[in-house]
Amino acid sequence: MSPATAPAGTGGTDLTNCTNRTNRTDLTELTNLTEAPLDRAAGRALLADLAGPGAVATLGGLDTLAPGFPDWIVTSLFGGVYQRPGLALRDRQIANLAALTALGGVEPQLADHVRYSRRIGLTEVEITEVMVGLAPYVGLPKALAGLRVAAATFAETATTDATTAEAAA
Repeated sequence: MSPATAPAGTGGTDLTNCTNRTNRTDLTELTNLTEAPLDRAAGRALLADLAGPGAVATLGGLDTLAPGFPDWIVTSLFGGVYQRPGLALRDRQIANLAALTALGGVEPQLADHVRYSRRIGLTEVEITEVMVGLAPYVGLPKALAGLRVAAATFAETATTDATTAEAAA
């Protein structure tokens, strides 16, 4: 049985009910699409600026588990989406904070983006207000969960900063 006629749930794709089977667009006609710039070097540089040296260790461990996936993240996200014109990095980070808070269940990524936001100049008050402003739209539990992640990250950052200052003294 070909994948086009395989019953649902058997690993193939059932296209028997597709209403436009004979009038498919030839994808080779899509030659006039604007090419998406992907800049691996720019992605690596931006991630290093946002995340600092810890990103290398994190991505190296992930590459052991899912070879090539970290490179895809760096290239397509930080070297692609983040490089697009139209939003300043600050605005993009506010959107990321809002999206991750609304999504929920992604606390490690939200904590990373709280740190990134602080590194590029957002204040604790601004980050807090992003999450407070989400409450009527995403629900109080998700806004509170985001605030808990932010508070823990602020505390961790304060402890790290104090330790660094003591070591420098």
